[in-house]
Amino acid sequence: MTLNDQQVERYSRHILLQDVGLSGQEKILNAKVLIVGTGGLGAPAALYLAAAGVGTLGIIDGDKVDMSNLQRQVIHFTPDLDKAKVQSAKEKIALINPDVKVNAIEDLFLAHNAMDILKDYDFVIDGTDNFPAKFLINDACVMAKKPFSHGGVLRFDGQTMTHVPGEACYRCIFDDLPPSNAVPSCSQAGILGAIAGMLGTIQAAEALKFIIGKGDLLTNRLQMFDALKMKFREVKFKKRATCKVCGENPVITELKDYEQPVCDIRQK
Repeated sequence: MTLNDQQVERYSRHILLQDVGLSGQEKILNAKVLIVGTGGLGAPAALYLAAAGVGTLGIIDGDKVDMSNLQRQVIHFTPDLDKAKVQSAKEKIALINPDVKVNAIEDLFLAHNAMDILKDYDFVIDGTDNFPAKFLINDACVMAKKPFSHGGVLRFDGQTMTHVPGEACYRCIFDDLPPSNAVPSCSQAGILGAIAGMLGTIQAAEALKFIIGKGDLLTNRLQMFDALKMKFREVKFKKRATCKVCGENPVITELKDYEQPVCDIRQK
């Protein structure tokens, strides 16, 4: 494709980068990225991917905007209360960059629709906030041979990794859903809003690096940070031969929906 004058100006700071240039920007404009969840992680990821010029953004979320979202879900504004999150996000993306086509899916990402939704995208961002969705996204992407970025945040902490076909997946390090009362959710334990922004922008950067084919992705590495101390730590791991979904003899060969583990936090 040939960039027009407005696009050359809009993406000039990308084009100036030796590792991006015109050819890299053309790849971005032709790319298709799916964002599952337009909340704390999906919101900043969507904003940066739209600004970067990703040609097609798929966004799937079944929720509506509520007041408690506004502390961290920066794509939604106060007038968007009670509006479908995907509609709110689509409107902001259009304002940021008219180059971007948005496929807004007001639904949940579930076993029965996952493979059909994934099939048209080059890269997937897990912006969900619960373990059933995260394991389903991992399993679906592994089966569909789709690269994806995992992200998770809680309180002052964040973690992320990237899977590409043939490398370690989320289950290689986290075998199965945690037991009940092991991990609370953000709605139970809280989160510093900026933490979601830190993690979501890392996920957007991973997607863009994959698209242009430059840099080292977070494959076989779990990047963790504690923003209270502003310390980052990396844990390296390997593709596990006994992994239930990507191992030598996978036992998970069909998608299924999981139940959210219960975590009962009692105030002392």
